[in-house]
Amino acid sequence: MENTLQTKTAEEILATVFKPTEYIIDGLLAQGLYILSGAQKIGKSWLALDMCLSIATGCEVIKRSTIQGTALYLCLEDNFTRVQDRLFRMSAEPTEHLHFAVTSDRIGDGLEEQIENFYNSHTDLKLVMIDVMQLVRSDVESSYGTDYRDMTALKQLAYRLRISIVLIHHNRKHADSDPFNMVSGSSGLTGCADGSFVLVEKKRGSRNGTLYCVGRDIENTAIKIHFDTDVMRWIVEDEPPPPKSRDDLLLSAVYAFITVRLHFEGTPTELTNTLNQTTGEEFFPNRVTRGLVQNGYELKRFGIEFEYRRTHSGRRIFLDYAVERDSSVSRNNNTSTVTPKLLKSSETSI
Repeated sequence: MENTLQTKTAEEILATVFKPTEYIIDGLLAQGLYILSGAQKIGKSWLALDMCLSIATGCEVIKRSTIQGTALYLCLEDNFTRVQDRLFRMSAEPTEHLHFAVTSDRIGDGLEEQIENFYNSHTDLKLVMIDVMQLVRSDVESSYGTDYRDMTALKQLAYRLRISIVLIHHNRKHADSDPFNMVSGSSGLTGCADGSFVLVEKKRGSRNGTLYCVGRDIENTAIKIHFDTDVMRWIVEDEPPPPKSRDDLLLSAVYAFITVRLHFEGTPTELTNTLNQTTGEEFFPNRVTRGLVQNGYELKRFGIEFEYRRTHSGRRIFLDYAVERDSSVSRNNNTSTVTPKLLKSSETSI
């Protein structure tokens, strides 16, 4: 077989609706490989357990919604007695969606197969938490090459299974103005990971600190938190609400337009002009096209089929609406439960 690269043109990529990245924890933890690092005994394992419990039960964690599914916690520094004690101290409800193991194989020596076998028996697996990373590595000494090799093996597994894998790790003892430089080991760890979380206390033992977050699929952010010993959880301080997404406005406008029109075929400029006239908002053709491509899967949930393709007259947008495929429509009265403000204001003018 000829050894050739499999490529796509920029035009093909920009016109293709790919399956979107799934966020296991909204805006914070996506499918892929992540590091959660902090000083020893700072409370990383409590945060890790809270994440696992929240995903297993579908509850919020650090003020963010989760996608419910199975979580696997490899608590390799503990035993089941200590795990039981932590669950009791957190007043955790019994759930069959959270599994624990206190031993495992190492990377490249069986761990990947163990996780994949677990996934095959629990296909709703969302999160694998490994506490701590050093106990699944074969090399005692850290180097850029060995760090990157081990991280790549787990990242490829996470991508293949479409899950999140989080590695608990330690910070260096020396402080740094950039918290991500405090992660122990070479830059091969943070460089290969899809994202990193670094937990830093204001003062050692104060139980007040900041969770610094950075990643390829998440916004760089710093979350002010404190540890509440009554519930044994890290609690988020008040945060300003996130700005309203322009994508939300665009999708609302498209929904209001196509549920009346049912079918549209035209250029991005023609669609943009129509949306601007009927909503009073100001959208731009390149932003409209990008928004539709990036949210193609979301549109399907509301009965909207979208296609962006080249014709003899140039690139055109195709939209079709089918009420029977609209998950937001009440089957009893055939009315939609989608009620954004923009949708309400635009319906009368379309």
